[in-house]
Amino acid sequence: MKKQNKYYHIMLGIFPVISIGCFIALWYFVAAYTDYRIPNLTQVWERFLVTLEKPIAKKSIFEHAGISLLRVVKALACSIILGIPLGLLMGWNKTFRGIVRPIFEAIRPIPPIAWIPLITMWFGIGELPKIIIIFLGTFVPIVVNSYTGVAMVPRLNTDAGKIFGADGRKLLTDIVLPTAFPSIFAGIRTAIGTGWVVMLAAEMISAKSGLGFLVIRGQDVSDYPLILLAMIFIGVIGAALSFIFNRIERWICPWMEK
Repeated sequence: MKKQNKYYHIMLGIFPVISIGCFIALWYFVAAYTDYRIPNLTQVWERFLVTLEKPIAKKSIFEHAGISLLRVVKALACSIILGIPLGLLMGWNKTFRGIVRPIFEAIRPIPPIAWIPLITMWFGIGELPKIIIIFLGTFVPIVVNSYTGVAMVPRLNTDAGKIFGADGRKLLTDIVLPTAFPSIFAGIRTAIGTGWVVMLAAEMISAKSGLGFLVIRGQDVSDYPLILLAMIFIGVIGAALSFIFNRIERWICPWMEK
């Protein structure tokens, strides 16, 4: 049995390598044997080397990636700081939920991109409006999942806590929060993906730096390897952020590992 488990874990480690290899092979086939204008891996790598020698807008590809990452992290941090308490209060306090939820539900369906004209008119085209737009995209899933996590706490758990004399604060910190953590972290992971999508849209408008700016620059001059290079950076950084939050979740919620 242990030997089978050992082989099983080895295969789990090999599967990601196989899937990435198949993806690269498919990419090579589509680029080489179809009429689509898709640069192959070699062209993208050569474009990457060129960006190191000739910075775009006086910034290297790593500086552009760092600027985009900083924008997403700032917006995500604000969303976590404000969104988790708001979601918890909506799920825990009926009065607060009755006041806030109708307004939140009315605003929630509005796509963050729809706010771009108003945000630009109010705050201009500097750094702040881009972070605000990304914040609007990351805020909603964190609030929704935090609220859902509290709402899905079994009534039996809270009743048991009351029987043992736990007050409202103890119920929230010792029973509700630990139960809601997986849902909260799921909201954060969703917000990470949404943040990069909105970041791309925000940087496509009057931006002079960032990965979204590189995508637009590549589109304007038909530099398809640059577009794919920026997309690869977005995917790698987004996956790295998701991996980090998965590790944090395992550390905070070790029981979920089991």
